[in-house]
Formats: sequence, C-alpha cells, structure tokens
Amino acid sequence: MPRPPTQTPQFSSVADVSKRLATAGYLPDAQIATTVFLADRLGKPLLVEGPAGTGKTELAKALAAATGSELIRLQCYEGLDEARALYEWNYKKQLLRIQAAQGADGADWHAVHDDVFGEEFLLSRPLLTAIRRTEPTVLLIDETDKADVEVEGLLLEVLSDFQVTIPELGTIAATRRPTVVLTSNATRELSEALKRRCLYLSLDYPSAEREREIVLSRVPDLAPGLAEQLVRTIRALRALELKKSPSISETLDWAQTLLELGLDTLDETAVRSTLGVVLKHASDQDRAAAELRLN
Repeated sequence: MPRPPTQTPQFSSVADVSKRLATAGYLPDAQIATTVFLADRLGKPLLVEGPAGTGKTELAKALAAATGSELIRLQCYEGLDEARALYEWNYKKQLLRIQAAQGADGADWHAVHDDVFGEEFLLSRPLLTAIRRTEPTVLLIDETDKADVEVEGLLLEVLSDFQVTIPELGTIAATRRPTVVLTSNATRELSEALKRRCLYLSLDYPSAEREREIVLSRVPDLAPGLAEQLVRTIRALRALELKKSPSISETLDWAQTLLELGLDTLDETAVRSTLGVVLKHASDQDRAAAELRLN
C-alpha cells in the first residue's frame, strides 16, 4: 500500500496568510485568510465558488506566489476528458518508433511494446504533472462546473489518494501533496461527494471599502478621491441587469486607464469614452448609458 503523500504547512497563522497574500497583491478578508489557513493545515482541497470576476482564480495565483509554489492549471470546459486532464500517449511518436524498429530488424509488436509505452512517449497533463512534482505546487482546477459530471469522478479519485494508475507503467503516487484550489462559477451544482473532500469558500464582489483598498494597492498612483469615484461607479454598474457585470480585474483595468489618460475625475465624459474597458457587450453599454444618463 503506497504511503500517503506529505504536505508541509505553508503558513504559521491566519495573520501570516493575510500578510503574505497581501504581499502577493491579493487583499484577503478575515474569512478568506482563515479558510486558506485551514485548508493548508488540514491538507484539504479548497473549493472557491462565486460569480465570475470575484477573484477566485487570482486567489490561487496569489497563493502560489505567496508560498513560492509552481502554479499548474487545469482549465475545465465541456468535453474535457481524461486524456486532456490526466495523461495521454504520444501516438505519432509511438508509430514512428514501431515503424523504425520493424524496418531495422523486423521486430514484431511484442518486441517493441515495452519500449513504446515508456516515459519517453508519455504526455503528462495537469493532474498527473501536479502529482509527480516533488517541489511546492498549487494545482488550480479552474471553472470545475464547466466540466462534465464524468470529470468529477476522475477528480474524486485523484483528490482522494493523490495517485494515478497507468496500466502500462503501474501506479504513480504523489510523494508531496499539492495544494489544490478548485473554482466554480456555480453554473451547475457540484456533487456532494466532491464537496465533502473540500473546504468551501464563497466569494462575492467585495465591499466598496475593500474594493477601494484593492484599487489603491494595485494602482497606487491613482488619487484616493478618483478611486472612490471609480468604485462607486462600478457598484452602480453591477446593480444593473447586465449580461456581464464588471469583474475586479476590470475595475483595476479601468483604474489604470484613468491614470494613463491623466484624468482626475470620473465625470460623464470620462465614463462614456472609457466604458469599453469594463463593459464588453453593446447592450450593456446602452443600458449603462441610459441608466447613468450618459447620453
């Protein structure tokens, strides 16, 4: 029976989480810092769920930066299968090796089987790559809710034992457990079995004060008064029935835009000329113009 993989704690306290994530450019509140600390200490995957644009992926990136870990990302989508998530064989290279062996000495399939199913021909995908690493690793399974239900079964197996069985090579078990972050936009309900294996963190858009702090930390040259105007306008846009509400990253893009343009106030003219930075649908821009009286 393989030994369970080890996971060395990365943080000494909740305050340590807050400090190091902030240094990495992510300002966590008390709930975020506490949940990250517990996931680290308990060795549990962290499931982060919430609307698109609330900083779920950024949290995983900041966690990797704060701990000096390699970030390995599995981007989920409809149709994702085991070959793209776990591993597959380089069939073209295998065929060339078989043809070369047969042409050289007339070797049959049994003579070249062990050769073509070796490490040289294995294409490691994100899940297997994370399991095999011996250095600190953050495995980001992004937008898990977009994957098919069958992929959840694969994740259950991998996240339970942190090992993978490849028929041709045997069982590959992790020697060092990666830190795992799963994100979900809640477009569908994830299975209870998957949720049981994780700690859960619900992320929504930050409060006005916290978003202002985020803006000033990431775009420090922006005037505090302009940052306050910006956040107030962003929150007004999010209150509208839009196809896509502005994300936190788009708030930061808008802040940088205002700085680059040398603007010192966010009046109607400034909003109208730069609205494309935060609203990417014509219907959303039309609704914003009407509701915010930008015409």
